Amino acid sequence: MSNSAHIFSVSQLNREAKRLLASHFLTVQVQGEISNLSLPSSGHYYFTLKDAQAQIRCAMFKGQQQRLLFKPANGNLVVATAQVSLYEPRGDYQLVVEQLEEAGDGALRLAYERLKQKLLLEGLFEQSRKKPIPQLPKQIGVITSARGAAIHDILSVLKRRFPAIPVLIYPVAVQGDSAKFEISTALETANKQDLVDVIILARGGGSLEDLWAFNEEIVARAVAASRIPVISAIGHEVDFSIADFVADLRAPTPSAAAEHAVPDQSAWLNRVTNIERRLARQIQGKLQQQQVRLNWLNKALQTQHPGEKLQRNAQRLDEWEQRLNRAIQGSLQHNRQQLALNERRLHLHQPLAAIQGYRQHLDYFQQRLSRSMNVKLTTLQSRQHTAAQTLNAVSPLATLERGYAIVQKCDSSQLIKSVTQLTKHELIDSRLADGRIVSEVKEVIPD
Repeated sequence: MSNSAHIFSVSQLNREAKRLLASHFLTVQVQGEISNLSLPSSGHYYFTLKDAQAQIRCAMFKGQQQRLLFKPANGNLVVATAQVSLYEPRGDYQLVVEQLEEAGDGALRLAYERLKQKLLLEGLFEQSRKKPIPQLPKQIGVITSARGAAIHDILSVLKRRFPAIPVLIYPVAVQGDSAKFEISTALETANKQDLVDVIILARGGGSLEDLWAFNEEIVARAVAASRIPVISAIGHEVDFSIADFVADLRAPTPSAAAEHAVPDQSAWLNRVTNIERRLARQIQGKLQQQQVRLNWLNKALQTQHPGEKLQRNAQRLDEWEQRLNRAIQGSLQHNRQQLALNERRLHLHQPLAAIQGYRQHLDYFQQRLSRSMNVKLTTLQSRQHTAAQTLNAVSPLATLERGYAIVQKCDSSQLIKSVTQLTKHELIDSRLADGRIVSEVKEVIPD
């Protein structure tokens, strides 16, 4: 053996190998599957990372485990950030792991949970900031793929439930690198145009990676910033995206989102019919109430004293008639305004033939109502005139006009019915049709 040869001890060789590995590799990232996971009482993790052709030992000390966002288990596909090292006592080549993250779907779920927690702390999921969905939108916006199954399901439901409401489609990519930008831009465009009352953000089912565009922060913030209410329907019923949490309403499927966006047309028509019926009942009730008042006035005119009371009641009847006319006209005006409003709504949402039919129906009843009121008022005025003539014919005042007089004592206003009630020199008051005469009794002559 040559004297110039340097002979290493085992520990020296391992130490030099460890220093060489540390200086050459610094920090590396390695992807592999966890196997042979061990957790001794010290709290450190020891495991093996492997792929189809090779494996390497790993150690993750207790102090580094605070940054773990999942619990490692055998079979997990992970990405390890580590220092390449060598365990000197055994000469084992190993990785000293500083950080461990799930790979594939695991990495996506980790990013999903991070963004979800961030937006939750900002209050973007709060119920108090959710906007109500309009009951009857003037137009519906749909943001989805123009070629996917979701748009066909949505349009089919909208056509079945309320075909009169127009739909404005904003076609976008729903997966891929550009999808998040197209979706957020479509939301901004819909708000700038302000042509729709509600937006359906939809996509059919798929894997977590397929649905990932709706878990991007740029999309979540665009949904949160929308002034127009947003209904999200991403994937299947079991899928929950970040957009679902931020949206004003989450629907389990695109078809369900369309159900929430519009009312049932038949139910809406029934509602209009019920309003018409209530209006007719109110008008009939008003007429009956006024008829009762007129009947009461008619009876009062028949039972009260003629003359001044007759004139006063006649004037009161005129006032009641005017109030009745004003009340009826006011009620009719209010009902016409309400009907005009309903007609405008129906004009926007119902077929023209149905609206025209309702108008003709309403005009027919208005004409019947007007004719009935005019006939009734004419009849009442005729009754009043006849009653006044009858009462005037039997009135004592009419008797005076035929040359008779009413005689009373001046001191007691006692009516004189017999000459035996008078004595000579008494003063008497004689009432004629056009005035009174005060005279003194000169002589009493019995018949």
